[in-house]
Amino acid sequence: MTRTSDTEKSSVRTGGASRRLRWLLVPSLALNLLVVGAVVGHAVFDEPDRKVPRVDRIGGPLTFALSHDDRKEIGKALRQQYRQGRPTRAQIQEEYQQAITALRADPYDRAGLEAVFAAQLAGATERVAIGQRLLLERIAQMSSEERRAFADRLEEGLEHPERFGRPEKRP
Repeated sequence: MTRTSDTEKSSVRTGGASRRLRWLLVPSLALNLLVVGAVVGHAVFDEPDRKVPRVDRIGGPLTFALSHDDRKEIGKALRQQYRQGRPTRAQIQEEYQQAITALRADPYDRAGLEAVFAAQLAGATERVAIGQRLLLERIAQMSSEERRAFADRLEEGLEHPERFGRPEKRP
């Protein structure tokens, strides 16, 4: 009769555990690859109208009429200024908690929900004002030729709105 040593018994147990672990890791890896593939596929192949617009492309025709460098600079300035005045996560959470409380109130608390909406509108209005101010400042820095080229691109974009989807890089 053969006796198995303690080291042989532990290696048998470890081998089974590692096989089970492998069976868990393989599907996990496959799922991760599927997610990465979906994200990359969305970024590369989806139509422009299905993509979330970047902050430097939200302005519509005026934004698209800017040169690539102007869009880049305004976008950079927008992100910096948005971060400075942006409410904290706790403040945003509290605002939504106020909305939830107003929605659950019996009777319905319309004034409470209107206050939340008014605060959100004020924040959005402030962000639009920042964007307009930055655009005006950038236009004021342009030479006469650059402003005329900007006006030409704006006019062209309004005549051909399908071109707004993927602006080409302009010098």
